[in-house]
Amino acid sequence: MPGVTVPALGTASAWRDAARGLLGANVPPEDVLWAYDGGPGDLFAMEPAAFAGGSATVPRSFVALAETVCWHADPERFARLYALLWRLRATPALVGDRGDADLTRLRDMEKAVRRDMHKMKAFVRFREIGGAGGRRRFAAWFEPAHHIAEPMAGFFARRFGDMDWIIVTPDRTVEFTGGRIALLPGQSAPPPSEDATDALWTTYYRNIFNPARLKVKAMQAEMPKKYWKNLPEAAAIPEMIATAEARARAMQAAAPTLAPARARKITERLRMVEDEPAASDLEALAREAAGCERCPLHRDATQVVMGEGPREAPLMIVGEQPGDREDLAGRPFVGPAGQLFDRMAQEVGLDRDAAFVTNAVKHFKFAAKGKRRIHQRPDASEVQACRWWLEAERRLVRPRLILGMGATAALSLTGRGDGIMKRRGTFEAAGDGTPVLLTLHPSYLLRVPNAAAKAAAERDFRADLERAVAWLSDADGAA
Repeated sequence: MPGVTVPALGTASAWRDAARGLLGANVPPEDVLWAYDGGPGDLFAMEPAAFAGGSATVPRSFVALAETVCWHADPERFARLYALLWRLRATPALVGDRGDADLTRLRDMEKAVRRDMHKMKAFVRFREIGGAGGRRRFAAWFEPAHHIAEPMAGFFARRFGDMDWIIVTPDRTVEFTGGRIALLPGQSAPPPSEDATDALWTTYYRNIFNPARLKVKAMQAEMPKKYWKNLPEAAAIPEMIATAEARARAMQAAAPTLAPARARKITERLRMVEDEPAASDLEALAREAAGCERCPLHRDATQVVMGEGPREAPLMIVGEQPGDREDLAGRPFVGPAGQLFDRMAQEVGLDRDAAFVTNAVKHFKFAAKGKRRIHQRPDASEVQACRWWLEAERRLVRPRLILGMGATAALSLTGRGDGIMKRRGTFEAAGDGTPVLLTLHPSYLLRVPNAAAKAAAERDFRADLERAVAWLSDADGAA
């Protein structure tokens, strides 16, 4: 019976050439005996197969499969590959049939070889053994499950091309010297003695070991125990496994306690209220506020708009926020609502120039609609962030009375912004006890569509302004 002996060097290419010739000679699989480089012969005498060179067209995926399976340790690998190749001549699509038993077996062998190659990349440990000619020299010992030393030689040559090295396996020795690869017989020598880097590597391994995530079965699946005897860090593994639970408990005990999410909001609110600007006058306060980033409103607004008026004004007038005109001009109450306020204040004898006029929020909040910027009401967090600046203005001006116009001003001054229609015309108190007279915001008067309701709102607003004038007059008389 004709036989083919596949050499240990160049195994894959030798099998490919032999299979191509046998296929060209139309030799069926059952008529061929395969052997591997000096392995035990068959019970029946093998006659060297004689055939002329040939060629065959096979699916590309089979070529890759055969290239890998040829390095498997199974002595039947060559016969199995040739049997499948024989069948592929008639049915090339067979290479994609996952239900075929022969193909499944070969795919499993392919996976085993690739897994062994991965383990070699992961578990080869070089130790320095001296060198010559300016190049360092290293050696490593590895025990693969399959004949993978030759196909892996190129990987290590590319990875460690700047040094000389030798990788010894029981089956084959790979030597890389001066940029050249040499394949030599295997050896059974033990691994080289330890070098100075073993202790350093073990220290590194100890420090990246996370006892809280220890899963012994998963670890051994990636690092089987058969490799441990050749890994310097493996000497530390039993002790790290034994102490993992205690170390995890210690890590947990030493970990900082995370505050609940609400604590961050409380801390920020306290910081906004308790911290005070360093400015000692209104001009310095305005310069300090120019760089304010306490809330997102600064990103879109043109500029910060602080209050204006006498430092010792007896009346502080607080609105909601700058409008489009105020944002461009940098001054409060110069737009339509401000003009309405000025007219009605003049009617009741309230001198705006003698009052300090400001807003609860210092940046314009808007939504772009075409070329227009549509006013948007500030939310509670934005009011709270800007309250820091309003409180600074109040501490510098120290008004005797505050006129709070609208729900946003009421929220900033008293902590409540709801029910402004019922609360208007009433006196409440700010945090430091300063009287706060609540009223409507002038912009509300501009938005009322019904003529009768508009007249009633203007009448109420005018009455509140008169109440403020009267309160200040009585306070001056009492003084």
